Amino acid sequence: MDLRAVPGELSARFARRPAWFPDLALGLFVTVIQVLGAMVPVPVEPVSTPVSGIGYLLLIVSGVSVIARRKRPVAVFAITGVASLIYFAFDFPDRASYLGLFIALYTVAAYGDGHRSLRIAGTGIAVLSAGWLIAGADVEPVSAIGWVFFRIGGAVIATMLGESARSRQVMAAAAQQRAELAERSRDEEARARVDAERLRIAREVHDTVAHAIAIINVQAGVTAHVLDRRPEQAREALYTIEQTSSRALQEMRAILGVLRNGDAREPFPGLGQVRELAGKAREAGLDIDLAQPEPLPALPSAVGSAAYRIVQESITNVIRHAGPTRVTVTLEPVIDALYIRVTDEGRRTPEPRHPHPTSGRGIAGMRERCRLLGGELDAKPRPGGGFEVIATLPLVPVGSDR
Repeated sequence: MDLRAVPGELSARFARRPAWFPDLALGLFVTVIQVLGAMVPVPVEPVSTPVSGIGYLLLIVSGVSVIARRKRPVAVFAITGVASLIYFAFDFPDRASYLGLFIALYTVAAYGDGHRSLRIAGTGIAVLSAGWLIAGADVEPVSAIGWVFFRIGGAVIATMLGESARSRQVMAAAAQQRAELAERSRDEEARARVDAERLRIAREVHDTVAHAIAIINVQAGVTAHVLDRRPEQAREALYTIEQTSSRALQEMRAILGVLRNGDAREPFPGLGQVRELAGKAREAGLDIDLAQPEPLPALPSAVGSAAYRIVQESITNVIRHAGPTRVTVTLEPVIDALYIRVTDEGRRTPEPRHPHPTSGRGIAGMRERCRLLGGELDAKPRPGGGFEVIATLPLVPVGSDR
């Protein structure tokens, strides 16, 4: 047998003890102490009647009732209180006879609900004090009345200790609840940030892929049309497809890189890349007229990125729904906002094209970008033909400080 394993095994067995075991042990301990205390005389005590059989029975009942103190605290307090009154009515000596009563009072306060349990304990102590004082009225010597006040003081102290323990338990439970609530709030905030980041990435992916696919679709159609008759033009269209797909892949890597390493983000496109965007649109067959201030003013990165994506989505919609046409892009910073206007002249060829949508994921994405920055966006057909997108982005985004 390995003796080193014995302490651990005993600890494990002790940890697996039934819930009622501590109270059983406490009740037996109190019973033994009260009975033994009644047998051993105390040098300094009032003249009293020797403890008889009924006295020992009362002490045993008082001690054994402590076993049920957690399940029936008020009942145990009543049993120990009545036993105490009867015990001292027979003029039996104090000694350790009140130990079970003090434990019962502590339990009533510690496991009660505060005000109600304190009222029960206070009423009980008042009744006990009156009974003890009446029973000790003829005590000899008179100075021995101090034992009665000791019982009263002990009962009050036991009650206050129980209330203190209950208050600590309530505060600990409240602190635990606050900690759990704070933890849930942190989890919900983290999930909200993750959802917002996913939505942002989804917008970036949509804008990048949709624009690239639209240009590739147009150039692929041009290639198929002129491949046999004008191979040089077909070669240029294929080169444009290659360049567009390469740039789209680079932007995708920059966008999705945050999923691999949140600290290694590449900057997203801004107003500085609008001229390059217009160049790619010209390669796709659009006649782009870009009006923007030179040099470009310094704008918040969120405003610049949103402006770029709005222009990109607007041009993508023109390529997809109108085909080769004239497009005017106006970027005009005013006092406290950036004004964006993208207009097109509509279809030039009789080829069937889908009309510009006034709603959809692309338009909804642009509106959402504006809304997040506190701006506005209007997308609608023009009276004379074509389509226009007008957006206003505040230069100080919502939630920031000037």
